[in-house]
Amino acid sequence: MMRMRWLAGPLALLCVLTAAPTTARADNPIVQTIYTADPAPLVYNGRIYLYTGHDEDGSTYFTMKQWRVYSSADLVNWTDHGSALSLTTFAWADANAWAGQVVARNGRFYWYVPVRNRATGGMAIGVAVADSPTGPFADALGRPLVENGEIDPTVFVDDDGQAYLYWGNPRLWYVRLNADMTSFSGSPTQIPLTTSGFGTRTGDANRPTLYEEGPWVYKRGGLYYNVFAAKCCSEFIGYSTAPGPTGPWTYRGTVMPTQGSSFTNHPGVIDFNGGSYFFYHNGALPGGGGYTRSVAVERFAYNGDGTIPAINMTAAGAPQVGTLNPYVRQEAETMAWESGVETEPAGEGGVNVGWIENGDWIKVKGVAFGTGATSFSARVASATSGGRIEVRLDASNGPVAGTCTVPGTGGWQTWTTVSCGVSGVTGTHDLYLRFAGGTGTLFNVNWWQFGGGSGGGNLLTNGTMENGTTGWTTFGSGTLSASTAVAHGGSRSLSITGRTASWNGPAQDLTAKLSNGRSYATTAWVRSQSGNPSAKMTLALTAGGTTSYVALTPAASVGTGGWTLLFGTAAVSWTGTLSAATLYVETAAGTDGLYVDDIAIQ
Repeated sequence: MMRMRWLAGPLALLCVLTAAPTTARADNPIVQTIYTADPAPLVYNGRIYLYTGHDEDGSTYFTMKQWRVYSSADLVNWTDHGSALSLTTFAWADANAWAGQVVARNGRFYWYVPVRNRATGGMAIGVAVADSPTGPFADALGRPLVENGEIDPTVFVDDDGQAYLYWGNPRLWYVRLNADMTSFSGSPTQIPLTTSGFGTRTGDANRPTLYEEGPWVYKRGGLYYNVFAAKCCSEFIGYSTAPGPTGPWTYRGTVMPTQGSSFTNHPGVIDFNGGSYFFYHNGALPGGGGYTRSVAVERFAYNGDGTIPAINMTAAGAPQVGTLNPYVRQEAETMAWESGVETEPAGEGGVNVGWIENGDWIKVKGVAFGTGATSFSARVASATSGGRIEVRLDASNGPVAGTCTVPGTGGWQTWTTVSCGVSGVTGTHDLYLRFAGGTGTLFNVNWWQFGGGSGGGNLLTNGTMENGTTGWTTFGSGTLSASTAVAHGGSRSLSITGRTASWNGPAQDLTAKLSNGRSYATTAWVRSQSGNPSAKMTLALTAGGTTSYVALTPAASVGTGGWTLLFGTAAVSWTGTLSAATLYVETAAGTDGLYVDDIAIQ
């Protein structure tokens, strides 16, 4: 895996870092930890899932062995989900994990990819299937779906439910897929590549039209679009339109002129949250070029007649949609930009950030801290002596809002949670997590979260406990008091003593604040006054005369030596009229006294 250090700035100025920049203005390319190519975006459940190829380091050909998955809710902070599909998924394939696309249908996800068939030596289209947009994906057939030596599949499902698979270089083909998405009716049909349909190419008698490869077919406003890589080489992006999914096609012009340092390009077009977005690749990162490419995105607006304007590559990328909530758990591999770090599979599941050295950093854009955070926590692991996480605002050398010490944990996948106080963290800022310590690799980070703020829409009154017991009561028996002896953030916590049952604990009424059918993220810091109980947060819901109990967080062991973070996300629903909803902290067993602080439900 390559170790990259990026300078954030105009594409022409990207180079290897020798010092951390004052600010990072670029958001393109959207992945900097590895080379990515051939973007295929999918909108699903309020997120964009982006499927890419992966150019191997130092490639002098299209050396590609796996595909990657990223996702984002705001177009700028992208979560790395790792590799959910590779050549090894297809036992019959031996090379060329090239440009593919994922479509969702019937609650499943189908990934169509071109690979080389070991038995024939020719390129074929395979299909993998998963129950989640992030995989894992499995070979759906154990053989090619279709094979004629050509590449670059795209799939479109029309309004009537008929799905079409298109692919081809140097020709253009389609088949009608069956409802199972893994078989088709009839035989592959070649789409005539006429100059009226796909433009006129000059200087190549064997290829009279501009169509080259990489089709992306979709429908908008009753019009069918085919956006494709044109000419060669270098390629530009052109497009054609048609009144139906199989034509007749009419060439409409250029979407993205020949630009950047990659001689190929590959389109992906979506609408998301009221905007239209064009994904492509270039060679903008250090060491980048035609075989070491990087995915980028631009926002655009269709012309009034449905035509697509010319779109240019930029370093700025698409504007952020909304803000990021720091008061719920955020994966460390969610970032807008980075310097020096890489990602890898985490032993706890998912992906973690690793290969962290002194001076490396991660940028998370547009973080909404609201009225102010008081604490920061991170899940970390270190096989050495650890280091420090510096919480900085608006620049990698911006003001330090807090510093968390990361200890040695005995292994790169031996995880612990560290916490520290923060101050001056209000409003909306770009967040920089800057890493510091000795020489060599310092530690890994799996996730992070802020506490104590109300910017994420905390439903609780006095969740920081700085106003004593205001807003809080006891669920069952026990005595509540404000404690200044220990505090997670600020100067006070809430103490409960005299519990006579495990379900007794500090509580707050949320009856008028919950929405039926919504999911809520919940966090709380808990510390034992004696013993080592297993604490958790629960919501008691009474509706229609029936009380049910929703586990807001899993139980976690808490001791007297420090604070433990309880966190979780739960869907809350009820039937009938809600008459009572009480959030409370309890223990799985025992009646130990507890301190609680910085509780939020959002």
